[in-house]
Amino acid sequence: MTLNILLAGFGGQGILFAGKVMAYAGMMEGKEISWLPSYGPEMRGGTANCSVCISDDKIGSPLVTNPDVLIAMNLPSLEKFENEVVPGGIIIVDSSIIHKKVERSDIKVIYLDATSVAEENGLKGSANMVLLGRMFKETSFCSYENLEAGLRKSVPAKKANLVDGNLKAIALGMES
Repeated sequence: MTLNILLAGFGGQGILFAGKVMAYAGMMEGKEISWLPSYGPEMRGGTANCSVCISDDKIGSPLVTNPDVLIAMNLPSLEKFENEVVPGGIIIVDSSIIHKKVERSDIKVIYLDATSVAEENGLKGSANMVLLGRMFKETSFCSYENLEAGLRKSVPAKKANLVDGNLKAIALGMES
């Protein structure tokens, strides 16, 4: 099994953090992993994307050019990467922010009001974790225990109070 994931959006949406959680969860699962962040010089508000590879085998390149899964958190990212997703792949769209519909019919598309779901549940800024929860539901790329362990590993000790909210956001995504 090899799963190539691309997360993309604006800086400040937690793209790199969500990718790091996935990578640690894959590592806890005993998989080969790579995590490759990419962001514009302005960071917050600029472009950000993150390539994550989770595989049973050695990974030749950490750069994901043809993702199995695309998580798009803004319109420019959807427009840039939509046609790169492999046939049979998945695109998960934050439809709170992106109102355009995907035009391809050879992939599974999930529209999730992630930003609205997070805000309605008192979790402003956790849309990334809502989307991660939905991706976990779709792909089962690791066990739930390892997903939680990956989250705990990714959250710095000084921000440990944020773990429960992130777990709640993941659960909301899994329920969506």
